Amino acid sequence: MLKKIAVGIDIGTYQVKVVVVELVKSDNKYVPKIIGRGLYRSKGLRRGYIINKSEVTRSVIQAVRQAEKNSGFKIKKSFVSIGGTGLEGLHSKSATIITRADTEITDIDIKNTLTESENNASLLNKKIIHTIPLEYKIDNKRVLGDPLGMRGEKLKLEILFITCLEQHLRDLVQAVEEAGIEIEDVTASPIAGSFVTLTKSQKIAGCVLANLGAETVSIVVFENNIPISLEVFPIGSSDVTNDIALGLQISLEEAEKIKHGVMTSTVYSQKELEEIVTIRLESIFKLIDAHLKKLGRNELLPAGIVISGGGSGIATINDLAKASLKLPARVAYLQFLNGSNNQIQDSTWAVAYGLCLMGLTTAENQNIIQSARALKNQFKKWVKQFFV
Repeated sequence: MLKKIAVGIDIGTYQVKVVVVELVKSDNKYVPKIIGRGLYRSKGLRRGYIINKSEVTRSVIQAVRQAEKNSGFKIKKSFVSIGGTGLEGLHSKSATIITRADTEITDIDIKNTLTESENNASLLNKKIIHTIPLEYKIDNKRVLGDPLGMRGEKLKLEILFITCLEQHLRDLVQAVEEAGIEIEDVTASPIAGSFVTLTKSQKIAGCVLANLGAETVSIVVFENNIPISLEVFPIGSSDVTNDIALGLQISLEEAEKIKHGVMTSTVYSQKELEEIVTIRLESIFKLIDAHLKKLGRNELLPAGIVISGGGSGIATINDLAKASLKLPARVAYLQFLNGSNNQIQDSTWAVAYGLCLMGLTTAENQNIIQSARALKNQFKKWVKQFFV
């Protein structure tokens, strides 16, 4: 029997992370087991954008080599994430008259609503990564699930397009391929991370996953088990480091250590430090709250906010999130087994792990995962993966 192995590559502004996971049998069931990881400092990126492809390629090569050494597995293919401030969630609505004389809804009608939704959306210089149906209506009555085979005069669709800048996607693909890695699929970073940081019950009740990266904060909002919105803000945990360095008049290296609670030789006032960090974090949570207000979901997500990424290690971040958003808050731990029954606490690897988990699905589920290469043929199936 051939080994079932998946590789995930998360190219962040601060670090490139590579994870190799194997599907192994344990207690008469198959579970994912981490067999290797690679980590290397990112170069050639700014707020998620690739500004130097050759430097990104070199960073990927170094991280891949480390993962190969740790796993004993030669990496040739990988699932890759895409993030940055060019990533965006766009809502679009469309309607179409049912084509059949007997008013039965067919694939043609559903594809017509998708085409019209794309035409109505502002997609100039953008590439659709994921297409997520949010709501169908038949003759102005909401339909739960797939409307295929039902009857009516008019079909309406509300849809979420997750897009990125076309140039950014092209640069990312070229940088990875020049590292000698074939890309199996590209997934938006917040979506990939959600597979291992959120539970099904949280996604059903309603929650927001916030990833505090080095130079960006990405959020994805879930409700009824599907993502209903995605946004990326051009601010990150590096801004907290910069504020500490300026406020305490110390080096960036010292400020980074202090941010994570590491003891240093620097003498400073704890009150002054807390004020510096609080001001920056509150500005981040205000951006998140403003986005939730646009959606009409502020203070209305029962599962609250789950915080992941490098910035999640900042002390008191839970309390600040609760106070700012008036929502339950916690730092993410990963719904992923590391060859044992212990959950992984380090959520900075969430995106890379999530990519692997998607890659380890069965052949049938592989067709469910949206591909940028086959959106029109598979978009109806995308929502089903959130119900496993």
